[in-house]
Amino acid sequence: MEIVVTGRHTQVKPRFRDVVENKMNRVTAIAPDAQRAQVVLSHEGNPRQADTAKRVEITIIAGRTVVRAEASSADEFSALDLAMDKLTLRLRRTRDRRKDHRRGYTNPVPVDMGVVEPAVEEEAPEEEPNNSPAAAVASDLGPGESVEVQVGDTPIVIRRKLHIAEPMSIDEALYEMELIGHDFFLFVNKETGRPSVVYHRHGWSYGVFEIDTPENVKSAE
Repeated sequence: MEIVVTGRHTQVKPRFRDVVENKMNRVTAIAPDAQRAQVVLSHEGNPRQADTAKRVEITIIAGRTVVRAEASSADEFSALDLAMDKLTLRLRRTRDRRKDHRRGYTNPVPVDMGVVEPAVEEEAPEEEPNNSPAAAVASDLGPGESVEVQVGDTPIVIRRKLHIAEPMSIDEALYEMELIGHDFFLFVNKETGRPSVVYHRHGWSYGVFEIDTPENVKSAE
């Protein structure tokens, strides 16, 4: 497995590199198909944040699978230990999930929170200034392109980006959410065609939101 260690606003000491390489044995033991490990060490210069001054981000790439974990602490070695604990837990969940699928087990069904209908505005403004929120979504974007618009004289900046993704099932969305370590995951449900979000509730319980328009809901009835 290729191991790449880089520093952001800090210098990576040889001892830290050696410790990283030794700890990566835990990764290969759980995920022998891992091809690349990228470790980024960053430093926060604000003295008020001394307890979390060092941040370690670890990204493991195994084929098309990407698993991430990060943690902060007063020193880089403690941050590395915390990040490794999170990473190995996610790797084990991924490994166990694959075993369960091969055995034919099914995962708990997420809680369906129903259809969320967007609010309907009675009147739309006749004209929108160029620095309005509507300007952030006024133009077409290509895959991977993004646009940022500042709202008036406020410090608020709206950023829009187009991400191309294949529709997936709820079970696949839960799997992707666990891999990247987020509390929610946005996807297109391949069974309904609706934009949807899965999210953590508590323990191994999950929820799912689906969004649709009133017109589509009525036509489906």
